[in-house]
Amino acid sequence: MRILAVISGEYGQRHVDNIRNHAPSGWTIEAWQAPALLPPMIDYPEDYVPDTFPPADLVLCFGEHRGIAELLPDVARVSGAKSVLAAIDNEAWLPRGLARQLRGWLEDIGVACVTPKPLCSLTETHYRIGRARHQRIEYDDPLIAEFARHFGQPELRIMVDPDTRQITGTEVQRDAVCGCARYVAERLVGLSADDAEQEAGLLHHHYPCLASMGIDADYGDTLMHISGHLLKDNVGDQVKPFKEVQYISPGERSAS
Repeated sequence: MRILAVISGEYGQRHVDNIRNHAPSGWTIEAWQAPALLPPMIDYPEDYVPDTFPPADLVLCFGEHRGIAELLPDVARVSGAKSVLAAIDNEAWLPRGLARQLRGWLEDIGVACVTPKPLCSLTETHYRIGRARHQRIEYDDPLIAEFARHFGQPELRIMVDPDTRQITGTEVQRDAVCGCARYVAERLVGLSADDAEQEAGLLHHHYPCLASMGIDADYGDTLMHISGHLLKDNVGDQVKPFKEVQYISPGERSAS
């Protein structure tokens, strides 16, 4: 698969580095540094897009400026891409209204588009844009699904010794695009099943998550916290059968 990543700063570069380091051998990843300065209103997006790009199947947008989303139809046209993934880890960079417009613009030219919010909610069949049930969007696109097989909503496989209840090994079946899931997985080995879920949350917090710390209106929480919960839930579900259950016996009432 040929991938063209659109970046504009450190956020996107870190994503690209992680994908390059852990992508399947058949993938090629090129990056385009989008213009640092864009006007508030872009009348002619094609003026800000090069005349040529390396041929691409999938465009990944990790832009840190809301105007970059307006360039994506022309980026897809010039590169020949048939699918676009535009990450929302900060609504200042891609507001919900613009994301909805972007999906429509690309659909009009025959290009599939997903806008996962946060980025690590992407799976092979759906993604989230908010907490409510109707804010989970199903999609059917083989290129995006192929990417999501390897990068998106964290999915770890955790091995636990049933006698000691210690984690003996982990496998990353799907990493977060930023690499956080791999970072957490490596540090869970040796921990007790009782501590693993909480420690996963702390490790996520220590890894520089790139999701926003502002309260998001669609979640009533920060996107960084939503991202952390997705990882913690994956760990918690797997260690739950091995956690020690503590029973509390009620004390006797005083005779006085």
